[in-house]
Amino acid sequence: MERAQGWRYSLGSDGQSWGFAQGADGLFAVVPGEEEGARRVRLVGCRPQGGLRESAERVGSRRAVAGHADVGLLDAEGAEMGSYFVSGLTVLDVESSGRGAGLVDLTVALWCENALPGSGAVWELVRTGRLNRTGMWHGLTPGDRRAWLSVALWSADYQRRGKPDAEAGGSFTLDGRHIADRDTFYCAIGEAVNGPGGYFGWNLDALVDCLRRGWGATPPFTLHWESSAQAADRDGVPFGLILEILGARGVRVVLH
Repeated sequence: MERAQGWRYSLGSDGQSWGFAQGADGLFAVVPGEEEGARRVRLVGCRPQGGLRESAERVGSRRAVAGHADVGLLDAEGAEMGSYFVSGLTVLDVESSGRGAGLVDLTVALWCENALPGSGAVWELVRTGRLNRTGMWHGLTPGDRRAWLSVALWSADYQRRGKPDAEAGGSFTLDGRHIADRDTFYCAIGEAVNGPGGYFGWNLDALVDCLRRGWGATPPFTLHWESSAQAADRDGVPFGLILEILGARGVRVVLH
């Protein structure tokens, strides 16, 4: 799709551009009384194209249903940081936009399970380059930590920008002082391997996948787990199972 500087969101389906928007209010907000994946989104300062424009011209009819699409999140240069698949995108309302001549504000309904509440703030850190120091996840609520991990996953390729995996035989240091449950472990190990906002799994199956290369580290390697006793004492951390998985895939874990 077209690389467009100055936009924050792109939309498209099956390789065809559906246009761009300056904002997507509500993408990361749960609709009260609706199922978790239901969203009502206001595409602010939108320039609709293709299927989205056709649906915008037929509001109130069945043909206002545009269907499935990919919603891309763009950086300041117009490069895609990551994207979400959405389904059932339906245009509910069209208004002239105050964001610029020829632009409209579209209100759409859609379904997206992966755009977790709280993710918008994390994407903004990525977009502005402010996700640049370790420990930024320490004070987050459990729900926001899950959102943090989801953005780490969906933005992993963008954040690494083709950077190769660390060579086999290296070592990483895992700061275990803030590990209190599963999600905090994944926040910490993602940061240890790939730096601030980094991803290295967000469940046990994903951790196994990351240990097969392509996610920043190449086994065998050594993991120095600082303050490991604290994690071992937490009921929410499957400490023994994590050690078993790491060891079985060539990771030497040194507990401190």
